Amino acid sequence: MRILSWNVNGLRACIRKGFGDFLAGCGADVLALQEVRAFPEQLPADVRQPAGWHSFFVPAERPGYSGVAIYSRKAPDWVETSLGVHRFDVEGRFIAAHFGRLAVAGVYFPKGSGRNRDNSRVPYKLDFYRAVFARVQRLRRRGPTFVVGDYNTAHEAIDLARPKGNVKNSGFLPEERAEFSRWLAAGWVDCFRARHPDAPGHYTWWQQFGGARERNVGWRIDAVLATPSADRRVRRAFIWPDVRGSDHCPVGVDLAG
Repeated sequence: MRILSWNVNGLRACIRKGFGDFLAGCGADVLALQEVRAFPEQLPADVRQPAGWHSFFVPAERPGYSGVAIYSRKAPDWVETSLGVHRFDVEGRFIAAHFGRLAVAGVYFPKGSGRNRDNSRVPYKLDFYRAVFARVQRLRRRGPTFVVGDYNTAHEAIDLARPKGNVKNSGFLPEERAEFSRWLAAGWVDCFRARHPDAPGHYTWWQQFGGARERNVGWRIDAVLATPSADRRVRRAFIWPDVRGSDHCPVGVDLAG
């Protein structure tokens, strides 16, 4: 079983850059998308309901903003589309698909920078983190759980190319990193870092100017977190930096039978 996650930075734009070919060839059993930035009815039929896939979308109320989705080869037993908190649900940031006892939550955690890059959205971001944490802590009581998506936080200095220059920027603030640490302390496993503890230079997002991607000046802010019971099934955790179509690249895990 393969679980993938990708912030597509606008699915309609990603379609023009080859999303259909990616979907057909990625080998995923479950694919979670973030930053869809479209209502389902705005998508072509072969992306909205592609042959051989079950698809579920949670758009933001605001047009062209946020939004998450899950594609799965097997029909889930049920799908959650709400945290039950209006100020979070209107932004379309949470979806969870259940396959028997296994749960896969796809989450688009907010940026904290705010429109004026003054870190004004950090309190909202941290509140959202806590609301998701409370929900997935309940999910893990039922069985193995994966939380995949764009966490918008680089946890440690190894997770971004220029840590010293970003200590006052959202995405690498002490309080954001501490919240990520709280998840790990509660037993959640960062699947990629657990398997590559000392490997620098593995990033999932790059600025779209200045040749950042070509020079690999990036951040690892997309991740797969797993409960211990889910992590025990992981054979491989990976990042696909060569996949284009977005300023993020896909991340994922392969599971044993």
